[in-house]
Amino acid sequence: MSSRTRVHNNNVSGTPWLWVPTLYIAEGIPYFIVTVLSIALFKDLGESNTRIALFTSLITFPWVIKPLWSPFVDVIRTKRWWVIIMQVMMCVSVGLLAWLAPKGFFTIALILFTVTAFASATHDIAADGYYMLALTDKQQSAFVGIRSTFYKLANIFCQSVLLVLVGVLSRKTSVANAWTYTLLICSALLALMALWHVWAMPKAEENTDAASKSGIWQAIGNTWATFFQKKGILLALCFMLLYRLPEALLLKMELPFLRDPMEIGGLGLTQDMIGLLNFIAIGLMLLGGIVGGLAASKHGLKKVMLWMCLMLTLPCIVYCYMAIAQPTEFWKIAACIGFEQLGYGLGYTACMLYMMYFADGPYKTAHFSICTAFMFLGLMLPGLIAGWIADHVGYINFFWIVMICCIPSILITLIVQRKL
Repeated sequence: MSSRTRVHNNNVSGTPWLWVPTLYIAEGIPYFIVTVLSIALFKDLGESNTRIALFTSLITFPWVIKPLWSPFVDVIRTKRWWVIIMQVMMCVSVGLLAWLAPKGFFTIALILFTVTAFASATHDIAADGYYMLALTDKQQSAFVGIRSTFYKLANIFCQSVLLVLVGVLSRKTSVANAWTYTLLICSALLALMALWHVWAMPKAEENTDAASKSGIWQAIGNTWATFFQKKGILLALCFMLLYRLPEALLLKMELPFLRDPMEIGGLGLTQDMIGLLNFIAIGLMLLGGIVGGLAASKHGLKKVMLWMCLMLTLPCIVYCYMAIAQPTEFWKIAACIGFEQLGYGLGYTACMLYMMYFADGPYKTAHFSICTAFMFLGLMLPGLIAGWIADHVGYINFFWIVMICCIPSILITLIVQRKL
């Protein structure tokens, strides 16, 4: 699509350890702020499950439409410029969230979360592109595990460390102040990373000619046209939209269920207890992902696909048990959630491998991005109504509905498996 050359800063280009870890921490923190901490924040501020699920689903829309503007990031300015500018934008938007969201400015908070999501989605495009420009093929292979590890550390930081901090601070000050201090820490971290990357990231400039810029619309058209001309496109789209259906509902109501008092069907946990649970759950999810990858590598996707789907869907039944029994022992709750997350790690592997398989061919990178967009859409649409369902039928019936939604996931997997 464009003609590029690399112009490295010789002082730092040979030391990717200086910027690769921090780049992918900066990629992960805003994503988990928008997708996870927003739910926890609005729950603490007393919003209903209906409003929480609806609006925290809507603010993830930038990740759904990310492929629409990714070509512009490719030809306008440089990837390094986009990375730093988006980090500054995320720093400012999260900083404003810290002051305004806990004070009850709900509409403004939604706008700021959306701005953060847009900047984060754009940062994803630029960071991944920059990674390929600034590193040699050998360095890219060497650091692929490093970038993944530090992105996962950002996940642990947001879902575990920050929630523990909110819980501890809430007992020492007000809930609003606890969230203000926590989000200000996130904003400060993003500011420090932006300043650090100004110095540490080598200049890997793209020299894009005018012809490439003028042909951008044709390139976009070709990308989308060839995607929808792929063999089996309708089946593939159904898979991307339905495979994670039970999870799409569960994601929005898991934290509210854990937070709500037992009198209304929840488990009555504090934020710091949920943070500790998430630390255990994320560890088991990562283990599941590793085991799933090894199994697919050894036996092939076709042989393990159905089993992975079953591991993604059926362990959701632990939430039915918890809603009915309402256990108070921390170890029982941790065992249930840990088991479900282990299965999720295994099952998610099949989803990623299938999208890589379907995207293979010309425009592979762009087509994979479109696949992930449809996968996000499959998460967003059910999430819009998850809270409304839970508020109207209660947690027990809601989790049984989640189990019923496992059926279309399993059926579409069976059909796709036969076509592989």
